[in-house]
Amino acid sequence: MRRSAWLVAFVLLAALPPRAIAADPGVELAGHRALYKLTLASSRGQISAASGTMAFEMTDACDGWATRQRLRITATNNERQDLEIGSDYATYEAKDGLSLRFTMRQTTEQAVSVETEGTASLPSPGAAGEALYQRPAESRKALPAGTMLPNMHTIAVIEAARAGKKFLAIPLFDGTSAEGAQDTSVAIFSWDGPREHKFPALAALASARLRIAFFDRDKGTTTPDYEIGMRYYANGVADDMSMDFGDFVMHASLQELSLLPKSC
Repeated sequence: MRRSAWLVAFVLLAALPPRAIAADPGVELAGHRALYKLTLASSRGQISAASGTMAFEMTDACDGWATRQRLRITATNNERQDLEIGSDYATYEAKDGLSLRFTMRQTTEQAVSVETEGTASLPSPGAAGEALYQRPAESRKALPAGTMLPNMHTIAVIEAARAGKKFLAIPLFDGTSAEGAQDTSVAIFSWDGPREHKFPALAALASARLRIAFFDRDKGTTTPDYEIGMRYYANGVADDMSMDFGDFVMHASLQELSLLPKSC
């Protein structure tokens, strides 16, 4: 999922050498199942109402992480016409951060609008790699030096927040775009100690408030394709999300949470 303009300074201040950022193995992501309620936060265009759900599951498979995210949104325009939007995204990422299998399908009114499937590999942390697509068409995309895969990206962001960093720039490949890697600019606003939460498993953890902007590397633009703000807990669980799709912004609040044991 990805898309409006914000502080260009984040991109400039975050420009670190590709090998300067490494994920800390001390950050341990928790296997979990989460359900979020989506509500319309604001609209800049023709959307007058919107609601939906997002289900996320991460399984710790010992040598890798298996994840699945399913999104459903019903949006109503100013002419009172409803539009059903959905996505189903699944990955398997090795814990060394060097390989990824991915599949993603987006639908509009139950018709497939975007579909990707393939694999990605990096020869070593920080090195350039490549993505091999089977869908939407067989193709090969080079991944720039410093590219991180999704869960390693999450670990790097949490570690940066814990270390007191304020800005990061990391190329990311997650398989949601047929164009290869994206640039991400991460603004970290705080690293907070344990705080009240309706889920005890999160109330005992430190967390970071941050915002991530995603940019198409080929466009050469300072306008992000998509932005997301959230509170990231030290175990990788996210809550209080703001998802900016450009024409409208959805707020996601955590409704259900189950921590999952390792599958080995």
